[in-house]
Formats: sequence, C-alpha cells, structure tokens
Amino acid sequence: MPVSRNSLPLTVGVLGGMGPDATVDFMSKVIAATPAGSDQEHVHMLVDHNPHVPDRTRAILGEGGEPGPVLAAMAKQLEQAGADIIVMPCNTAHAFQADIEAALAVPFVSIIDETVEACRGNSAVGLLATRGCLVSGIYQTALRAAGIETIVPDEDEVAELASLIATIKTGDFSPGVGTSMKQLAEGLTSRGAQAVIAGCTEIPLVLDQSMLDAPLISSTDILAEATVAYALGKQDLNTRP
Repeated sequence: MPVSRNSLPLTVGVLGGMGPDATVDFMSKVIAATPAGSDQEHVHMLVDHNPHVPDRTRAILGEGGEPGPVLAAMAKQLEQAGADIIVMPCNTAHAFQADIEAALAVPFVSIIDETVEACRGNSAVGLLATRGCLVSGIYQTALRAAGIETIVPDEDEVAELASLIATIKTGDFSPGVGTSMKQLAEGLTSRGAQAVIAGCTEIPLVLDQSMLDAPLISSTDILAEATVAYALGKQDLNTRP
C-alpha cells in the first residue's frame, strides 16, 4: 500500500513490548541506522510498549490467549495517533498479521518479508525461532516462495532455544547464554545452512555476527534498516511482495 511522498519523513508506529528489551534494542538500531546530524533528522516513532499482549506461542499452540485482537487494537490506536506505517519487532506475533492489517488503513511492514528478502542468494538458511513461530510456518512458507530451503532445529534444540529465550527475557545476556545460542546456530550450519536467521528479536541480544563464521541474518537489524528506508522515502512501500 503506497503512502504519499508529500508526507516524508513518515511517522512510524511500533507494536512493542514483546519482549521489552527486544523493543528497546530495535529502537536503538533504528536510531543507529538513521543518517541524522540533529534530533530533528531522526525518525519519529510512536511506540505502544505493551508487555501484556497474550503469549504468542501459547496461542499458536492452542494453549490459550488471543493476541490478534489486542495487536489489532494497538495498531489502530497508533494509526489514529498519526502513524503512517506500522512495524512490529516480534517475529512470532506475525502469525497474527492478518488481524493487524484488517484493522489498518496504513501499511504494515512485515519483519518476515523483509528478512526473507535479505536471505536471497542463499539456497538454504537455518532458522532460530520460537516454537510458536516454527509451528506457524510463517518463515518456512515465505522462504519456500523465495526458493530457499529452511533448516529448522530438531525437537531438543527447539526446547533448548525456548529455555534460552526465556532466560534472555529475564534480562540475562551473559556470555554463557550467548555461547549456547552460538552452538544452536552452528548446529544448523553443520546441516547445510549457508546463513542463519535470528528469527526471534531476543536472539540478537546475545548473538552477533562476530560469534559465527556463517552470515547471521538478524531480523531486528533488517527491520530497523527497512523502517528507516521507508520512513525517509529511500524505499517504496509497494515494492515488497
């Protein structure tokens, strides 16, 4: 959905709080990605930092909670407050993207689509993501459409990853957590992944490119860079699938 270029720079609405540290990390990366020489040249962000959105993985697994209506209401409020586009630095919550878009008259920028776009050139990528994100298939479907094979963690790795993400959400970003995350990523590359998607925005809080030989495709970084490009009019909103 195109937006009038007369309104540049665009105001960005952020569906946040999932989790809190990941949202702050995303905002920090938007700031870092913006070529600004003064306060006034930075991106205007309206942020609904709501950690009380029902658990996305539990909802996907049929264990209760309805994130969709909550996310849709948050997005609509941001639009009414003046947001020209909406972004959401939570991968798993994109399983409820249809609910969000149904409530909006402004574009929603998908972290899934942007990250998959960054994967082009690889024939197979590894995916580190929550159990809910993996079960929903949102990445696998988008990668398949792009002609890219998805290599996913096995059941034991999914359980370990869930434990690590829960630990990160407590505020523990210690080296041991990062080392364990690194080992999970290397498990995927050992099975043929040419790059690894950090498909949960908690992951880049402990894992960065310097820790891996294979390319790390951070969904947080990708969304931050896309947000700046769209807000400043360097990328048209109607050029993504």
